[in-house]
Amino acid sequence: MKRENTPLRALDTAVIDWRDGDTPASRAYDDIYYDSADGLAESEYCFVQGNQLPARWVNHDARDFCIAETGFGTGLNFLLTWRQWQQQPHSPARLHFISCERHPLAHADLERALQHWTALAPLARALCEHYPPPLPGWHRLHFDDGAVQLDLYLGDARDMLRELAQGAPACIDAWYFDGFAPAKNPALWQTELFRYAAALSRPHATASTFTAAGDVRRALTAAGFQVTKVSGFGRKRESLRAQIGAEIREQAIPTIPPEDTPWDLPDTEAPRVRLAPDGSSGDAAGNVLVIGGGLAGCWTAHALARRGVAVTLLESEAVAGAASGNDQGILYTRLSHKHSALTDFALHSYLYATRRYAAMFASGLLQPTVDGELCGQLQLQDDGEELQRLQQTLKGLRTLASVLSSNEARERLGLASSSGGIWYPGSGWLRPAAICAALFSHPLIECRQQTSRLTLQHRDQQWCAVDAGGETVASASSAVLATGASSVQHTQLDWLPLRSIRGQTSHLRASNESAKLRATVCGEGYIAPAREGEHCVGASFNLDDTRDGLNASDHADNLRKVADALPSLRKELEALDCTALPGRVGFRCATPDYLPIVGQVPDYHAFIERYSALRDNAKRTIAQKGPYHPRLYVSTGHGSRGLTSTPLAAEVIAATICAQPAPLERGLCRAIAPGRFIVRDLARKRV
Repeated sequence: MKRENTPLRALDTAVIDWRDGDTPASRAYDDIYYDSADGLAESEYCFVQGNQLPARWVNHDARDFCIAETGFGTGLNFLLTWRQWQQQPHSPARLHFISCERHPLAHADLERALQHWTALAPLARALCEHYPPPLPGWHRLHFDDGAVQLDLYLGDARDMLRELAQGAPACIDAWYFDGFAPAKNPALWQTELFRYAAALSRPHATASTFTAAGDVRRALTAAGFQVTKVSGFGRKRESLRAQIGAEIREQAIPTIPPEDTPWDLPDTEAPRVRLAPDGSSGDAAGNVLVIGGGLAGCWTAHALARRGVAVTLLESEAVAGAASGNDQGILYTRLSHKHSALTDFALHSYLYATRRYAAMFASGLLQPTVDGELCGQLQLQDDGEELQRLQQTLKGLRTLASVLSSNEARERLGLASSSGGIWYPGSGWLRPAAICAALFSHPLIECRQQTSRLTLQHRDQQWCAVDAGGETVASASSAVLATGASSVQHTQLDWLPLRSIRGQTSHLRASNESAKLRATVCGEGYIAPAREGEHCVGASFNLDDTRDGLNASDHADNLRKVADALPSLRKELEALDCTALPGRVGFRCATPDYLPIVGQVPDYHAFIERYSALRDNAKRTIAQKGPYHPRLYVSTGHGSRGLTSTPLAAEVIAATICAQPAPLERGLCRAIAPGRFIVRDLARKRV
């Protein structure tokens, strides 16, 4: 979706009229979401039975089953399908549910609507707990330890499905067409939308809907579905069921061509990873090398292992060293009053990360106050005009962030701050080493540390990690490089414009005054509530500085930033001897545009040759897809936001390797793809 430089604001939530006390109806479309008397039975008949799900699950030959829906509404269809999947003893190992919604219910209305279905109460509570704010875009939610995945697309269904169809493989096994009645909301029943659905469907995919309207039947048929009329539910005389035949899928259904130069899409499609029913890798294509044991590498390894892929994680030193080695890091994001690739990725990766870390605390993988605390964060802002703009931006997004005055900030922090600012209730501090240890403890991850420096060589369709003596340490059909600024030492990535930025943190014993701090504070620097009696504050930002030892001037600067943010600490901080302070030095890996580098690795010279015409006309559309190294991927350039960006980056890579839908819109995947730098350099005649 093209939102660049448009105002960032919440989607308009649905205006609900409650008929007869407990039946929700949309005021805009004058139609009900469900019938309170038999809505559950109707949903089961129309969608679960309409797609023959229990029987198909028994015989499904892949580890994941993907359902897509138009019209999330109250989430009833998702919850019912989830319950059926739980109750079916031979269900596929993973249920992936994609649903589009242009007017999401407000959280309170969602809770009220789902209270009616007591049989679904535990699942409904989980959905309400994870339900995202109405921020436009794609939101990925995990349930049942990741075995159930909900991708909630907030926006126009036609735009969302077009975006998906331009970048994703055919991946949908079943469709729920469940918008409001065609006469009330015709936009969700057009041939265009069904054409995108057909292009996204796997052979033998099915579809069902509650309506039998002639226009809908003809539109489905025109898109390539074989349509059948069946008896309707209750008072409805008929409804429709449909299927994509294997022969029709291969011969008659056109793909959806990208509207721009598809340099971000590989010209050779990697084979879909086949996984054994027990969750182990079914063949060599299911094994992946991940080189780099920081946050980027550990999150990537874990995202693959959750999909049943066996991973060998290789780290030249110790896991969670280098830039992932600080005792305390902040779950940080950045807000703007306008959409941009940087803002949109920052916010969506932040929301995804907060959900993942909250789940790790809830499951016991992380221990509160020892491994971190999601205690909230105040970002200081003393520009009154900017705060007013952001206050307008945040209307309807209070679960994401809100504007606080100085007095309100003091109530949240326990200490007076130098100004008010933006309050992020889901943020906090985390210990990266604890996160990495929890992630690589998965039984499908083999972690090898102290491997020394490794290079990658491609031999006989395998990526081989080779040590300095020329010995192969490990090999696999796919590989991921997550080695920070050292990524450019690999010949496949030596063209990346990475920057290494020195950062020094200072370690302070908590005082009676600093112990009052209840949440993290970010201004020029940052400070969090003490971990085991000590604050880790910082951090310096030193370009072109390769010194790895501590220096007193950086300590002094770190203390000044904390004193400026929290004036009540100034006197005790100024009394400290900066030459004797403990701390740590690390080197961030940053990019020129402040976005990370995530995705498949281009073949640099072939890329330049294929898109050389961009030198003469940067806006020219070249229809060819990009040349890429086979099954080689990278996750780097996360800068000082690795805690926030690496979880979602890992999902992008794991979804690509497993031929699954990405967690981000294609436009954002392009914004973080490594090939963007080659395309920009061509447009600027630098290469």
